[in-house]
Amino acid sequence: MFKRIVSQKSLRKLLVSLTVIGAAGTASAQALSIATSNPGSIYHGSGQVLAKMLTEKADLKTTIQPFASPSVFIPAVNSGEIPLGLANIADLTWAVEGKEHFKGRPYTDIRAIAVAYPLRSTIFVRKDSDIKTLADLKGKRVVDGFTSQKVILPILDAMYATAGLTSSDMTGVQIPNVGAGADAFAAGKADMFFFALGAAKPREVDAAVGGIRMLSIPDTPAALAAIKKHYSPGYIRAETPSPGNVGVLEPSNSLAYDALVFSSAKTPDAVAYAVAKLMYENAKELGKDFPPFRLFDTKLMVKDFGPLNYHPGALKFYREVGLVK
Repeated sequence: MFKRIVSQKSLRKLLVSLTVIGAAGTASAQALSIATSNPGSIYHGSGQVLAKMLTEKADLKTTIQPFASPSVFIPAVNSGEIPLGLANIADLTWAVEGKEHFKGRPYTDIRAIAVAYPLRSTIFVRKDSDIKTLADLKGKRVVDGFTSQKVILPILDAMYATAGLTSSDMTGVQIPNVGAGADAFAAGKADMFFFALGAAKPREVDAAVGGIRMLSIPDTPAALAAIKKHYSPGYIRAETPSPGNVGVLEPSNSLAYDALVFSSAKTPDAVAYAVAKLMYENAKELGKDFPPFRLFDTKLMVKDFGPLNYHPGALKFYREVGLVK
């Protein structure tokens, strides 16, 4: 398992090839890797659980390869150099269409395997902070830039817009990704940080600063319209306090969007089939091993994502269990 994050520039030199030991067309005895974001991220935790299960239950020796963000590793999955990955629906559809931070570089061999869970994003502040609402961020130091994780910027714009704010109303603290943003907050360099609920990093920061608290998004038609204007895949989701929801101190609302397990069109059908089957048959165990997977719903593994197509190997399994015709 790789321990360091690699840049896009050095990506090609560090990738390992998909090694097929068994007969062609079978899923057994293959060495696989799953591309994830950096340690502490929700994708990293998800990848660890999936790799462990694929190794133990599907005879697929699997490791994870962490990178700075999906925008770094999506090209490698598209080319087939890494067979599997975890990313959000916006990054994946933009990659297929060659839009936003993939402008002019369409990655048309990206294929969906399964919707994993709603990715619930939020802004955290210190538990004892005088920042009580999103509107209170005006004039504060906020994490910004996200040079290696550009998908975060429209999400933040959407969240600010629900309170009638824009990023120009605050002082930006330039960071490359969410992990660095959390570190900047813990070090006292920012008054807030952005992260996904259920990831390991917020728990780490919570312990380091004596408690964190999420800022709730208003659940109104106007707030939803503001979200859709800046980040069309986003929706408002109710959250409640629980051991897995560090920082949720009272009923609140997050900005949610779908996280997916995805692959390349070059990933063997048998591998895509095996991943879909394993997730479908082990939903409860996935949730037991990693709390965000408690939101995994087998009935919602397949959705219509427009330009993003599903891998034929995954579709074969979904037809067998009646999720698609």
